[in-house]
Amino acid sequence: MTPKDDSYSPLRPLPLLIFSSRWLQLPLYLGLIVAQIVYVFLFLKELWHLVTHAAAFGEQQIMLVVLGLIDVVMISNLLVMVIVGGYETFVSRLGLQGHPDQPEWLSHVNAGVLKVKLAMAIIGISSIHLLRTFIEASHIGMPGSKITADGVMWQTIIHSVFILSALGIALVDRMAQARAPHGPQPADHK
Repeated sequence: MTPKDDSYSPLRPLPLLIFSSRWLQLPLYLGLIVAQIVYVFLFLKELWHLVTHAAAFGEQQIMLVVLGLIDVVMISNLLVMVIVGGYETFVSRLGLQGHPDQPEWLSHVNAGVLKVKLAMAIIGISSIHLLRTFIEASHIGMPGSKITADGVMWQTIIHSVFILSALGIALVDRMAQARAPHGPQPADHK
């Protein structure tokens, strides 16, 4: 490990302004933390609803509420990835090296890895929504139904587009990694 090189020349005013502008993202990340607090409240509210109505709910109703809880957790995980990974990648280092609670993925996060992880999280969230829709699809055409056949079709199409987009992002990231130099190459010995 090489010692940290603290010798750098001060930036000229315009590059300093441009480089410092990354701190404008700080309120955005703080806002996402507030959004996560709202999701914790929503989770606790839905959990309380499940616990207090468990005796009256049927299996399908319980499954739908549990899928809703899983959905909230997955969105909260997405928020953590965006907050921690985005801040570390685009604003400033968190200085978590060696910390026992450092997320494993954070040690090798970059914009490409973050995009792929976010795409996979969005697919997971979309899968939960689609599963809920399929469970509720038996009520299509009944009075008071919140779902239509067109709604099921469009959700399926949108989910498929999410999957294709994630595959495209992963493919582009893999191609970029294959073209990037991976440090010094060993000399060929004949």
